[in-house]
Amino acid sequence: MKILDTRADRAPADTDMTPAGDVLAVDGRSRAVLSLRAAAMATLAAALAACSVAPSPGSETGAPGDAGARVLDDFEDPSAWTVVTSNQVTGTLRRVDGEDGGALCLDYDYNGVSGHVGIQRELPLEYPDNYRFGFRLRGESPANDLQFKLIDASGDNVWWVNRPKYDFPTEWTQVQYRKRHIDKAWGPDPDKTLRASRKVEFTIYNNAGGKGSVCFDTLTFEPLAAEDNSPLTASATSTTTPDGAGKAVDGNAATAWEAGAAPQKLVLDLGKLREFGALRLQWLDGRHAADYTVSLSTDGEQWTQVREVAGGNGGVDWLSLPESEARYVGLDLRAGPGQGFALAEAALQPVAVSTHPNDFLKAVAAERPKGQFPRGFSGEQPYWTILGLDGGTEQGLIGEDGAIEVAAGGFSIEPFIRAGDGLVTWADARITQSLQDGYLPIPSVDWVHDAVSLRVTGFARGTPEASQLVARYRLTNSGRQPRDFQFALAVRPMQVNPPTQFLNIKGGVSPLHRLAVAPDRVSVDGVPRVFAREPAQQVFATTFDSGMEIEHLAAGALPATTEVEDAQGLASGALVYTVRLEPGQAREFDLLIPMTGAAPSLAAGQWQPQAWQDEMARTWHGKLGEVGIEVPEAGRDLANTLRTSLAHMLISRIGPRLQPGTRSYARSWIRDGAMISEGLLRMGRPEVVKDYVEWYAPYQFDNGMVPCCVDDRGSDPVPENDSHGELIFNIAEYWRYTHDDAFLARMWPHVLGAFDYMETLRASERTEANRKVNEAFYGMMPVSISHEGYSAKPMHSYWDNFWALRGYKDAVEIAQALGKTEDVARMTAARDEFRADLDASLRAAARLHGIDYLPGAAELGDFDPTSTTIALAPGGEQGRLPEDLLVNTFERYWTLFADRRDGRKPWKDYTPYEWRNVAAFVRLGWRERANEVREWFFGHRAPLAWNQWGEVVTPTPRTPFFLGDLPHAWVGSDFVRSALDMFAYVREVDDSIVLAAGVPADWFDGIGVRLHGMRTPQGKLGYRLRRENDVLALDVDADAGLPPGGLVLQWPYPNVPGATTIDGQAAQWQGNELRIARAGARVRVQIPASP
Repeated sequence: MKILDTRADRAPADTDMTPAGDVLAVDGRSRAVLSLRAAAMATLAAALAACSVAPSPGSETGAPGDAGARVLDDFEDPSAWTVVTSNQVTGTLRRVDGEDGGALCLDYDYNGVSGHVGIQRELPLEYPDNYRFGFRLRGESPANDLQFKLIDASGDNVWWVNRPKYDFPTEWTQVQYRKRHIDKAWGPDPDKTLRASRKVEFTIYNNAGGKGSVCFDTLTFEPLAAEDNSPLTASATSTTTPDGAGKAVDGNAATAWEAGAAPQKLVLDLGKLREFGALRLQWLDGRHAADYTVSLSTDGEQWTQVREVAGGNGGVDWLSLPESEARYVGLDLRAGPGQGFALAEAALQPVAVSTHPNDFLKAVAAERPKGQFPRGFSGEQPYWTILGLDGGTEQGLIGEDGAIEVAAGGFSIEPFIRAGDGLVTWADARITQSLQDGYLPIPSVDWVHDAVSLRVTGFARGTPEASQLVARYRLTNSGRQPRDFQFALAVRPMQVNPPTQFLNIKGGVSPLHRLAVAPDRVSVDGVPRVFAREPAQQVFATTFDSGMEIEHLAAGALPATTEVEDAQGLASGALVYTVRLEPGQAREFDLLIPMTGAAPSLAAGQWQPQAWQDEMARTWHGKLGEVGIEVPEAGRDLANTLRTSLAHMLISRIGPRLQPGTRSYARSWIRDGAMISEGLLRMGRPEVVKDYVEWYAPYQFDNGMVPCCVDDRGSDPVPENDSHGELIFNIAEYWRYTHDDAFLARMWPHVLGAFDYMETLRASERTEANRKVNEAFYGMMPVSISHEGYSAKPMHSYWDNFWALRGYKDAVEIAQALGKTEDVARMTAARDEFRADLDASLRAAARLHGIDYLPGAAELGDFDPTSTTIALAPGGEQGRLPEDLLVNTFERYWTLFADRRDGRKPWKDYTPYEWRNVAAFVRLGWRERANEVREWFFGHRAPLAWNQWGEVVTPTPRTPFFLGDLPHAWVGSDFVRSALDMFAYVREVDDSIVLAAGVPADWFDGIGVRLHGMRTPQGKLGYRLRRENDVLALDVDADAGLPPGGLVLQWPYPNVPGATTIDGQAAQWQGNELRIARAGARVRVQIPASP
């Protein structure tokens, strides 16, 4: 799962050969001496991007700790610190004046690449049950990530506080991190509790890039009393109306503290200093405070105002007070709609309620009727799909319930219907999804509820430089009587991307601070973002304190305000249309949402949403129609999903940058790109692949190392030893399909650099000393984390080595094509030597671990068939791998798959990368098994009608979980390549193309199977294969390109083939294979009667 493949934040733990010194007794007691591993390895692994807590006066910034804090480092002496940097990033440390004495400043420059820079020192610590770190910070720096790391004695396990896009203060500021802020970042130790650390590190990770200076002073550590998780109970007093104050905290909403006219003051006393995260106030009807403040105090004398409410609408007020710590909470009531106030309940909420705005809104949503908040805030897992252009630079989303997200991380527009006295939400309707023509990336959502139905359709139009989303709504009276409806398009501070999506772009809340809603447009922060074809009769905007838009829509009483500012970032509003519809009558409403370029200026007559939709449908038909597959009804979903997956691969890219997703994985990994590229080439889109390779290759490091991934920040320096072979393969594969010699010549320096770098890696492991450590390591690529399963600790991954062999083979082919005679000789020798070492390594690992299958890593002997598939495709090593280990690997997978599918083995989740096993089964000749696996995977599309998979599938699809990206373009490419393999695949060992080896035999009945336009290295390939009574008929297209080994037809039936002719001449089968040597061949095979 690529959840562990972000490497956005992994800085190396320093390699240190010295023994540990005495452990600093941070809790005041003496400690024993901890020993450090004799050769702690500098590991480079990926990590989960931690969810950040916004800095607040109560936690991360504020006054220095009290007298109990111990100074760990005063930053007077730079010699204790070492600067650590990734490849091509520079950093220097200098001493400067601090607030009291000296301080240290880290000056850094990313030099146009991604990566990290930091300072690290030895600082052995053991930890009490609760504690707090503190330090002073200032900087002049772009908004890069600030990371505080604690590294254990092994160097493998790291804990951290990760603050993405940190706003570095220009003046000295105190920062504090409590125990609860420190998370396990990565490492093989399953214990997530930080008990002891050996080193401390401050890291600046590239998020915005550039260069800057960050200064540090006075690192402190303070043991704290154990966290108090007891209920947050309080007493209450009032200096203005003392009688009955306790009724506000008695837990009984039927009683209330009642006070007269403003001003009034109520003080809650928690009895001691406590931490909390929010305050919930419940007012009696009509007697709420509309304007009031909340203040905190530790002693009841000195007060700090932390929240101001203006225009509150009563009922229940939820007030987010993140990371607050106080004994006293004061409410100063200034104004209300009545002559007095009546507060039924004042309840403080735990810190966790406001750890993130998502947590806060979940608490609010829990008290609202289901359907008023999106599923993701209401305890259900939602699903969605993408809206965008081929090669666009921005993409929207449409949720399964009809909400539309306007851009990555942006707000959403959600429909609601008021019919009679009730509000119809997604929870009230029967909802289905569809794609235009079954496969075009023009999705729709349909609601049906009693006598009303709604269709929501979304698509993108325009060009990558000037693109817009079009949202179309068709409201229909499906009843038998005329009816009046209010149709609302709510502007909500929430993404379609749900809160469970935490990587890269945090899903959930999308802050809206300034919102203006006019009848024909919606403006955010003064910029028009949404345009309506038909002006709405009613519009409004509202702050969170005045009640979110859903409260007003549900009540049927809309506020008059149309422009608001909300300090909480939770502004909302709506366009509201009032319509009367006769039975069967429909009304359409359309929105235009600019994504890139200037907002269009459209007069009434220029709105042509149906014409726009028809135009985009024609465009997509053209883009997706290069390869045609005609199959019986049983195969219709496969054929449609092939086209949809191609569309998703094209939409998910940013310009030339192929990437697996647009939210969690909005960056380009060369492994994803190489495999997506193969799918694109076979589906007839070579120009996309060329653009991608020409964009990616220049990011290669000066030493020839190919970066694992690239994004707007530049080349990622984390070494992943599959990347070098993948770039070479990507270059070679494009050339094989296009014969573009000029391109190949331009790419030769990149091929040569990657090859030479692989040679240095191979040489580092091809030593007798290494053979003595583990003979399976000999001659392999060094340890890395390219295989996501080894993110906790790098391994000698065979995934890396199969890709390396692919790269060696392709380097030889490229050198031959370019006439590089000397290079051909040395590359051929390296290829052969590496292949022999790999074979020996696989056999040694199997023997050492006592296993009868191909292992995933030499150290582990682990079972990982989905990784092993790479050896077959695109590795091409079938016929050369140890046959017994290969077959056993996939026999074992089949058994485990069947046990999971049939309920004999419980399962928690799986990744649809497992589609690769379908291709492996096809290559092994397991036609029936391949299709049983295919059918099960098809049942896990999410939603089914949108022809897509996320990165993760669970057996409980409504239980919230992280699913990667949806759609996931790399998963989609695995499906595309495996599905195409069912119809035709290149077999490297004899340079042939095998036809229809994975097509179910019953698909040949009736109309049979027709393939046309599929690309291979020899050009286009097409054929028709059908059963005509007792004859199997194959007609190969006359323009089909054939490799030297010809075409191979594998017999699909259990009985042996009968009399066979090719173009009327008798032909012989070799086992279950028939070889066809020319294009346009007509093959006829008698099908004997079943015994």
